[in-house]
Amino acid sequence: MAKTDAQRAEHEPAPVPDDVRAVVDAAVDRKSTRVTLMDLRSVGAFTDFFVICTGTNSRQVQAIADAVEEKLKGQGLRPAHVEGYDRGEWILLDYFDFIVHVFMPDTREFYSLDRLWGTAARTEMAAEVL
Repeated sequence: MAKTDAQRAEHEPAPVPDDVRAVVDAAVDRKSTRVTLMDLRSVGAFTDFFVICTGTNSRQVQAIADAVEEKLKGQGLRPAHVEGYDRGEWILLDYFDFIVHVFMPDTREFYSLDRLWGTAARTEMAAEVL
């Protein structure tokens, strides 16, 4: 028996907004590794999405954050809050509907947001899926 459109819609996640896709594009363009998109809409979180990515050194972490800000600025979006830019180990960009976390590898492992929000739907992003 074929599923109706209504039944299919119940089980398929809502599409990812363009501004969140732009974050992923910017991170991939700056050679970020382990780009993970976490959909928090179904877990009752304070935001809809986390984009979590990793840079190899503090300079790259800052460059990834700069690229995200620049790309979204072109769409008329600015972060409500930025934390950690000066140290470059973990930069958080808060856009209310989504939060971008850019980590150094050791810091990402230590805080393990992927595990902490383990019930959220997650997608490991790569350049070819965009």
